[in-house]
Amino acid sequence: MLNSQEIEQRVLQARTLHKSGFNCSQAVFAAAADLYGIPQEQALRLAASFGGGIGGTRSVCGAVCAMCMLEGLRSGSSTPGDLKAKQANYAQVQQLLEQFKQQHGGSVICAELLQNPHNPSCNDKVANATRLALQNT
Repeated sequence: MLNSQEIEQRVLQARTLHKSGFNCSQAVFAAAADLYGIPQEQALRLAASFGGGIGGTRSVCGAVCAMCMLEGLRSGSSTPGDLKAKQANYAQVQQLLEQFKQQHGGSVICAELLQNPHNPSCNDKVANATRLALQNT
Protein backbone atom coordinates (compact mmCIF):
# COMPACT_ATOMS: atom_id res chain seq x y z
CA MET A 1 0.00 0.00 0.00
CA LEU A 2 1.29 3.45 -0.87
CA ASN A 3 1.87 5.89 1.93
CA SER A 4 0.63 9.48 1.76
CA GLN A 5 4.01 10.81 0.59
CA GLU A 6 4.16 8.29 -2.27
CA ILE A 7 0.60 9.17 -3.26
CA GLU A 8 1.41 12.88 -3.30
CA GLN A 9 4.51 12.23 -5.44
CA ARG A 10 2.29 10.52 -8.00
CA VAL A 11 -0.27 13.34 -7.76
CA LEU A 12 2.55 15.76 -8.58
CA GLN A 13 3.59 13.52 -11.48
CA ALA A 14 0.01 13.58 -12.81
CA ARG A 15 -0.14 17.37 -12.51
CA THR A 16 3.19 17.66 -14.33
CA LEU A 17 2.08 15.35 -17.13
CA HIS A 18 -1.13 17.36 -17.53
CA LYS A 19 0.67 20.71 -17.53
CA SER A 20 3.13 19.39 -20.13
CA GLY A 21 0.33 18.80 -22.64
CA PHE A 22 -1.09 15.35 -21.97
CA ASN A 23 -4.84 15.18 -21.52
CA CYS A 24 -6.48 14.66 -18.14
CA SER A 25 -6.98 10.93 -18.62
CA GLN A 26 -3.42 10.34 -19.77
CA ALA A 27 -2.04 12.27 -16.81
CA VAL A 28 -4.00 10.30 -14.20
CA PHE A 29 -3.51 6.89 -15.78
CA ALA A 30 0.20 7.27 -16.58
CA ALA A 31 0.99 8.50 -13.07
CA ALA A 32 -0.03 5.13 -11.64
CA ALA A 33 -0.05 2.51 -14.40
CA ASP A 34 3.49 1.37 -13.61
CA LEU A 35 2.14 -0.01 -10.32
CA TYR A 36 0.39 -2.61 -12.50
CA GLY A 37 3.30 -3.29 -14.84
CA ILE A 38 2.14 -0.98 -17.63
CA PRO A 39 4.97 1.11 -19.12
CA GLN A 40 4.37 4.85 -19.35
CA GLU A 41 4.25 5.01 -23.16
CA GLN A 42 1.61 2.28 -23.26
CA ALA A 43 -0.34 3.97 -20.45
CA LEU A 44 -0.34 7.25 -22.35
CA ARG A 45 -1.66 5.53 -25.47
CA LEU A 46 -4.31 3.54 -23.59
CA ALA A 47 -5.73 6.67 -21.97
CA ALA A 48 -5.38 8.98 -24.98
CA SER A 49 -8.96 8.64 -26.22
CA PHE A 50 -10.62 9.50 -22.91
CA GLY A 51 -9.47 13.12 -22.60
CA GLY A 52 -11.87 16.02 -22.93
CA GLY A 53 -14.74 13.96 -21.63
CA ILE A 54 -14.10 10.91 -23.85
CA GLY A 55 -12.73 11.94 -27.21
CA GLY A 56 -13.38 15.63 -26.63
CA THR A 57 -17.16 15.12 -26.40
CA ARG A 58 -17.37 16.63 -22.91
CA SER A 59 -19.07 13.46 -21.64
CA VAL A 60 -17.59 11.65 -18.60
CA CYS A 61 -14.48 13.49 -17.37
CA GLY A 62 -11.29 11.90 -18.66
CA ALA A 63 -9.65 12.07 -15.24
CA VAL A 64 -12.62 10.11 -13.88
CA CYS A 65 -12.32 7.54 -16.69
CA ALA A 66 -8.65 7.02 -15.82
CA MET A 67 -9.50 6.74 -12.12
CA CYS A 68 -11.98 3.98 -13.00
CA MET A 69 -9.49 2.21 -15.28
CA LEU A 70 -6.97 2.19 -12.44
CA GLU A 71 -9.60 0.74 -10.11
CA GLY A 72 -10.19 -1.97 -12.70
CA LEU A 73 -6.51 -2.80 -12.62
CA ARG A 74 -6.61 -2.84 -8.83
CA SER A 75 -9.81 -4.75 -8.11
CA GLY A 76 -11.22 -5.95 -11.41
CA SER A 77 -11.49 -9.61 -12.32
CA SER A 78 -10.31 -11.40 -15.43
CA THR A 79 -12.34 -14.51 -14.66
CA PRO A 80 -15.48 -14.95 -16.76
CA GLY A 81 -18.68 -15.05 -14.73
CA ASP A 82 -17.05 -13.93 -11.47
CA LEU A 83 -20.12 -12.07 -10.24
CA LYS A 84 -18.74 -11.54 -6.73
CA ALA A 85 -15.61 -9.83 -8.07
CA LYS A 86 -17.65 -7.76 -10.53
CA GLN A 87 -19.94 -6.56 -7.75
CA ALA A 88 -16.98 -5.71 -5.51
CA ASN A 89 -15.30 -3.75 -8.30
CA TYR A 90 -18.51 -1.89 -9.16
CA ALA A 91 -18.97 -0.99 -5.50
CA GLN A 92 -15.44 0.44 -5.39
CA VAL A 93 -16.01 2.41 -8.60
CA GLN A 94 -19.30 3.79 -7.30
CA GLN A 95 -17.59 4.89 -4.10
CA LEU A 96 -14.84 6.64 -6.09
CA LEU A 97 -17.41 8.37 -8.28
CA GLU A 98 -19.31 9.58 -5.23
CA GLN A 99 -16.14 10.93 -3.64
CA PHE A 100 -15.20 12.73 -6.86
CA LYS A 101 -18.71 14.19 -7.11
CA GLN A 102 -18.50 15.46 -3.53
CA GLN A 103 -15.27 17.26 -4.39
CA HIS A 104 -16.56 18.69 -7.67
CA GLY A 105 -20.10 19.96 -7.34
CA GLY A 106 -21.97 16.70 -7.78
CA SER A 107 -20.92 15.77 -11.30
CA VAL A 108 -18.51 13.61 -13.29
CA ILE A 109 -19.59 15.10 -16.62
CA CYS A 110 -16.85 17.18 -18.25
CA ALA A 111 -19.18 19.83 -19.69
CA GLU A 112 -20.84 20.37 -16.29
CA LEU A 113 -17.50 20.47 -14.51
CA LEU A 114 -16.18 23.06 -16.94
CA GLN A 115 -19.30 25.26 -16.70
CA ASN A 116 -19.26 25.44 -12.91
CA PRO A 117 -17.31 28.60 -11.97
CA HIS A 118 -16.79 27.27 -8.43
CA ASN A 119 -15.11 24.08 -9.62
CA PRO A 120 -11.33 23.65 -9.38
CA SER A 121 -9.22 23.70 -12.53
CA CYS A 122 -8.79 20.62 -14.69
CA ASN A 123 -5.33 20.21 -13.19
CA ASP A 124 -6.93 20.05 -9.73
CA LYS A 125 -9.40 17.45 -11.02
CA VAL A 126 -6.42 15.45 -12.31
CA ALA A 127 -4.83 15.66 -8.85
CA ASN A 128 -8.01 14.66 -7.04
CA ALA A 129 -8.76 11.74 -9.38
CA THR A 130 -5.18 10.49 -8.99
CA ARG A 131 -5.37 10.77 -5.22
CA LEU A 132 -8.70 8.91 -5.11
CA ALA A 133 -7.43 6.19 -7.45
CA LEU A 134 -4.40 5.58 -5.23
CA GLN A 135 -6.05 5.74 -1.82
CA ASN A 136 -6.45 1.94 -1.63
CA THR A 137 -3.32 0.99 -3.56
